[in-house]
Amino acid sequence: MVYSYYPGCTLKTKAKDLDKYARECAKVLGFELEEIENWQCCGGVYPLGSDEIASKLSSVRALNEAKTKGQDLVTVCSACHHVIKRTNDDMKNVEDIRTRANNYMEFKEPYAGETTVLHYLEVLRDKVGFDVLKEKVVNPLNGRKIGAYYGCLLLRPSKIVQFDDPENPSIIEDFIKALGGTPVIYPYRNECCGGYISLKEKEMSGRMVDRIMDSASGFGAEELITACPLCMYNLNKSESANKLPVHYFTEILAEALGVKEV
Repeated sequence: MVYSYYPGCTLKTKAKDLDKYARECAKVLGFELEEIENWQCCGGVYPLGSDEIASKLSSVRALNEAKTKGQDLVTVCSACHHVIKRTNDDMKNVEDIRTRANNYMEFKEPYAGETTVLHYLEVLRDKVGFDVLKEKVVNPLNGRKIGAYYGCLLLRPSKIVQFDDPENPSIIEDFIKALGGTPVIYPYRNECCGGYISLKEKEMSGRMVDRIMDSASGFGAEELITACPLCMYNLNKSESANKLPVHYFTEILAEALGVKEV
């Protein structure tokens, strides 16, 4: 299976491991990520203005390219997934946005939300299957107590993103189990880390992150994994006495599959 792949900006700079191991593990698991040509930044934040069109056009272009290839569009970054998925929903269901966006573009035919947008974790769960993933593991993560940090963007708004239960998600815990690790469920796993407010309100963001760290550690986690480069940045800034190491989920996947040296 070949998927159109939207890496996004951060995976080319600060989050290279998130991208690198996603690609290498895909080969081991039998699917291919075909990076779309001439992609542009998704904007990083979904615009809330109902009349905002310009900042959505890069997402529309990526979605249309996947459509022309007859492929689903896969993302790895939580922010990219969030923005592109919501933009696709607009193109499918909001006539004014769809009409105005298509008026800006020079597509052979209008784009109307035909592309399916998948997060890499959804490919593992719904296309590869966690049972098959488990069979591919050569270095099981035995004895490792791993907390999944979902954050906000993967889960909400749930009716549009449709990634998992926003209050009690399980996809990353099931992923950890498939790799042989022990998932640790803790109360703050789907609470916000502060996001971009960390650039202006560092103390506020720091308190939010410390609560996450204290919660995870208090329930027995020895490390955290995330799919979000911004979450990774904020979590690593924690000053909690219970600070835990944080990894991208693709890193532990690569370890389990023998792609990354332990």
